[in-house]
Amino acid sequence: METHALTVMNEMFSAAQSAIAAMSVIEFSAVLLGVLYLLLAMKENILCWYAAFVSTALSIYIFWDVELLMESALQIYYLVMAVYGWYQWKFGARGKEQLPIVSWPFQTHLWLLMLVIGCSILSGFLLTENTSAAWPYLDSFTTWGSIVTTYMVAKKVLENWIYWLVIDFLSIFLYLDRGLYLYALLFMVYIVIVIFGLLTWTRHYQTQGQKTLNNSI
Repeated sequence: METHALTVMNEMFSAAQSAIAAMSVIEFSAVLLGVLYLLLAMKENILCWYAAFVSTALSIYIFWDVELLMESALQIYYLVMAVYGWYQWKFGARGKEQLPIVSWPFQTHLWLLMLVIGCSILSGFLLTENTSAAWPYLDSFTTWGSIVTTYMVAKKVLENWIYWLVIDFLSIFLYLDRGLYLYALLFMVYIVIVIFGLLTWTRHYQTQGQKTLNNSI
């Protein structure tokens, strides 16, 4: 069992090294800026949206070039959300130094989860009936989940990191299954950043609450 696991890991790293060597400057830049976006978002630095915008613009070209039209279309949504997120973080503070971190109630998350699952079932069914897509329902779930979670980041909703954690874990499975080892490794890095992001935003959220309490006394 351990030998098999080591073999798989060696194959994954070998394939990833080959993929990295074959990457174009555009692909490398898109990946690097994607990581930078998460790191800056973790620090609540508005520059994260600039990184997201350029990374997404490059990704639109990359996916269109390899004829992954739906992926390219999804990136257009991310491009719009990069502008929206920047606007929210820049002008949505309403007199405060910066847009505060908020936490949505359980009922809101339950409603969002049902919405994502409903959309995933519908698009998964359509993909199953009309395409040869691999893992159509799981792929749909990560896609719709990413759409919702990106909006949550723009609104500085604390729980967005928990959503990303689930989405990234599922994405790793999908990428490994399809032999996309470089992307699997990239999302492993994302998971580490996401964990630190959750801890950092939680501490800041608690600090905000304490400041609000002190100011009200």
